[in-house]
Amino acid sequence: MTYFLNGERVERHPDARTIEELVERLELAAETTLVEHNGVALRRREWTSRNLQEGDRVEVLRVAAGG
Repeated sequence: MTYFLNGERVERHPDARTIEELVERLELAAETTLVEHNGVALRRREWTSRNLQEGDRVEVLRVAAGG
């Protein structure tokens, strides 16, 4: 299955079926990660119920402090 991650076409990680699993496979800290799935900003508690489907568009942002 193929989806778009931050605008780039990628093959889905075979064991990542949900947004939560994708964030884990990408080794991102959930506390500092924001996810938009098909144009909808998700709360972290929604990640487990959002399944990845063919052609989905996922945008992942990492929040960083600094100055």
